Amino acid sequence: MSRKGFFTDSTVCIGCKACEVACKQWNQLPDDGFRFTGMSYDHTGALGSSTWRHVAFIERNEPLPGHVTGVGEFSWLMLSDVCKHCQRAGCLESCPTGAIVRTEFDTVYVQPDVCNGCGYCVVNCPFGVIDRREDDGRAWKCTLCYDRLGEDMTPACAKSCPTESIVYGDLEVLHARAEDRVQQLHDQGLVSAYLYGRDARSQPGTGGLNAFSLLVDRPEVYNLPPDPVVPTMKAKQAWSAVAVGALGMFAMAVGAVLMGREARP
Repeated sequence: MSRKGFFTDSTVCIGCKACEVACKQWNQLPDDGFRFTGMSYDHTGALGSSTWRHVAFIERNEPLPGHVTGVGEFSWLMLSDVCKHCQRAGCLESCPTGAIVRTEFDTVYVQPDVCNGCGYCVVNCPFGVIDRREDDGRAWKCTLCYDRLGEDMTPACAKSCPTESIVYGDLEVLHARAEDRVQQLHDQGLVSAYLYGRDARSQPGTGGLNAFSLLVDRPEVYNLPPDPVVPTMKAKQAWSAVAVGALGMFAMAVGAVLMGREARP
């Protein structure tokens, strides 16, 4: 099977949240409490166990290049965020039960009937995507509509997107499309456009993302980590530090013993 993924173009997202609704409907996800978040038009707040697609509304006190500005030079940035289905997936590498697997489509899938709710995946996701539900404690996240892929259907979020901000397909095709789009925006004067997580070269800490995005501002503005790293990639460094520390403590202990002997009459 070919590698599948998402290309999300933030420059054509209109914030309609059709992707959020379609995701919840197809996957029968519970609502988020209908509470007032105080975050502009964002009623879901963030990705979580019951929100597998989240449209973020980012308010900026500066205009987009080439746009007519009004008083205060205000502009919106919008981005439909989702699980990145990383090539080096921290959730998968840390799962002790084998509940999280990589599918034949190269996506990362949580098997709910195997998950024991230990939470190791939650703390090992560099994007803070995966989360546990309060009612059963099990971990949940975007499946990239695995059940639909098996029937050769487009994931619900991409199917419902009216502007093609979310595009699903073979990763090689998506990469080419994304690069053409960036070049088009650069030619139009939007030189800040770039691809976030396209491959291992642009994001070595995760090996690249199967769900990558086109952004026009720093990752932090979109509440994304600028340099995400899967914790297991630092395991060797961590153990080396432990070894150095242990040797240092041993040397101090030996030195204390020798000094004690010398001090005796």
